[in-house]
Amino acid sequence: MNAPRRWTKSAAVLGFTAAALLAGGGIATADEWPPIPNYPSPSVPFETKGFLTPFDPAYWNPFLAENRLTSPYGTSTRIVCTAFHGVLTGCWQADAQGYPHKLVALPFDFPNVTGSSMPGGGPQHFVYPGFIPGI
Repeated sequence: MNAPRRWTKSAAVLGFTAAALLAGGGIATADEWPPIPNYPSPSVPFETKGFLTPFDPAYWNPFLAENRLTSPYGTSTRIVCTAFHGVLTGCWQADAQGYPHKLVALPFDFPNVTGSSMPGGGPQHFVYPGFIPGI
């Protein structure tokens, strides 16, 4: 009867350790906000909230070519992007404490199936770092 009890405790400790490691792996380290160029530039950082999020039904419309954001904060925290000729080239989002994190741009605007023929390849889909495992 002692052996099964020891095995259960060992399994619990291993499970807790694995969960702690996995949870710790998803925490994103803070980046810096994009710098404002000290020379004339067409790519100046600007604040925006212009994203579709998973809480918006239009986000799931595969025929709507709009920028999308998958983030635990939605658009409730500060978002700063850079763009060139109307095409987003990079975005950063603040966490709950206000620290910036560079968002990951997916290779296409999932779930959108249109818009790739638009300038710059069309709208982008950005994901908060570590929010989706593997991204």
